[in-house]
Amino acid sequence: MDGVISAPDDPLTTAQSCGAEGAQLAVETEPPASRSSGARNAVRDAWSSLRSVFLNPALRRIQLALAGSMVGDWAYSTAVIVWAYGVGGAKLIGIWSAVRLLMMAVAAPLGATLADRFPRKLVLIASDVTRAVLVLVATAMLVADAPTLAILVVATLVSLVGCVFRPAQMAWLPSLTDKPEELAAANGASSTIESLAFFLGPALGALLIATTSVEVVFVLNALTFLWSAFLITGIHPVASACPTDETDETTRTEGADSDAPPPEGMLREMAGGFVHIAKDRDLTMVAFLVSTQTIVAGASVVFGVVFAVEILGTGPEGVGIIDSAFGVGAIVGGFVAIARAAKNRIASDLALGTALWSLPLLLVVAFPSPVTVFAAVILLGFGNPLVDVNFVTIVQRLAPDHVLGRVFGAYEGVLIATMALGAVVTPLLLDGFGIRWTMLVLALVVGLPALLSLPRCLRLDATLQPPEHLDLLRGIPIFAPLAPGALEGLARGLGRRHVARGTQVIGTGEESDLFFIIEGGRVQVTQDGTVLREEGPGEFFGEIGLLRDAPRSATITAVEDTDLLTMTREDFLAAVRGAEESMAAANEVVLRRLGRA
Repeated sequence: MDGVISAPDDPLTTAQSCGAEGAQLAVETEPPASRSSGARNAVRDAWSSLRSVFLNPALRRIQLALAGSMVGDWAYSTAVIVWAYGVGGAKLIGIWSAVRLLMMAVAAPLGATLADRFPRKLVLIASDVTRAVLVLVATAMLVADAPTLAILVVATLVSLVGCVFRPAQMAWLPSLTDKPEELAAANGASSTIESLAFFLGPALGALLIATTSVEVVFVLNALTFLWSAFLITGIHPVASACPTDETDETTRTEGADSDAPPPEGMLREMAGGFVHIAKDRDLTMVAFLVSTQTIVAGASVVFGVVFAVEILGTGPEGVGIIDSAFGVGAIVGGFVAIARAAKNRIASDLALGTALWSLPLLLVVAFPSPVTVFAAVILLGFGNPLVDVNFVTIVQRLAPDHVLGRVFGAYEGVLIATMALGAVVTPLLLDGFGIRWTMLVLALVVGLPALLSLPRCLRLDATLQPPEHLDLLRGIPIFAPLAPGALEGLARGLGRRHVARGTQVIGTGEESDLFFIIEGGRVQVTQDGTVLREEGPGEFFGEIGLLRDAPRSATITAVEDTDLLTMTREDFLAAVRGAEESMAAANEVVLRRLGRA
């Protein structure tokens, strides 16, 4: 599809769509007799998930910010293409697009470092405001009839500044959600918004260009960036969105403003995303799967035109019809992805989505006709959600917060590069082997790895199932503010201890080494022979000594057979000190209990 040239300045969006930014998901085959009820259930689940997303004020704001920015960005991209074609024709568009993609592939992992060095909310606002200023500068240059090269330089800068936005937004999103399924639903909602923006943005841009001017579209895009920034300023995360870097904010700022050469550790920090992916076999598998999918996305820029000319017989203008078919599949897929948010099959859905990005091409190989072209394109669009939403959700679940922005930046750089590879290689394959053999090669190159990775994906799904006692942890005020990934990590690390009635669990003056949660039974808290309180299921003790690095201040005795969950000192302190809201809740508990004592 030809949407890549006019794609918005979000690199991940550019890399993962061949025109329409699909909303991603996974499809579960059902028996014919249950299809009707299955469809109703899917609609109900999708509505329930969307409702949970938009009832969360932070998620509502980030989705509306994305919607406004994406619609304006697509309109702006259309205007840039129209203007560039008018001054330099298709050749200028091709050269500029290639240069821009190459620079974005390099800038994405570098810029994403900012998302791990500074508060992500600040990074998002700065990206929006900077892009708004640059677009207004480009508008003034158009009015002043500035040189073509100068205007293209500013347009490229808009794209490069935008490279930091998507990694920061995706890295921040877990802190705005309460549950893993809500995170998947939020990713699905974002992807569906992107698909809708693909239709609305270019249409709005074309309408405004026809009725007003390119400059008006530029100003509109600047306003959408400011709209996005305004909405983001009102977002307050569930957990601290600031990276857990040990350097304070003043030191970071001074280091950023200094003219001194960067320390040796800076390059290692910038490469942190690549290093983390390489060390994690699951993230490496995800990178391989999504990279193969973007090869086809890049190839589709070329073979979409060939489909239109050689099979549909419509000429190049038929690409628009193909784009629309892709978009229909993507929108439907987006709603299915949202409905499946609670299924926790994100890895196997990713493999299925990758396969759907290749195997439908075999239809064209076997029976090249308009019917098979549209069937294949719709299936590609439908599979796009499976890839995008589940890819993002898996990374958010597996990568630790302190490196999450750089991990997404590394993925963006790789995906842009593989998309460009697909666009470069496909014309050579078409010239040497023709359309049918080219489709066969693309189908096998992408489809076989997807099918071979399915067993590992199924194992990963088992790993990503919500751990036991997750809801119990979520009900404790100290841990309630934590992001889903942090909570899951704590739940998986819990130990168990059974204590018989009358047994002392901890004694006054003992070393503080564990945090305790009561799963069943009751305990009595005493101090100097005085009974302070009794605690039962869902309650906890042991936090005072851990937080104050002091011996135990009370004695805890089981008054009936009791089952306890234990958390190590290291895990407890890392979780609580890593989020402002958790630390505040913990201090409030300590002050209340000491006051009661």
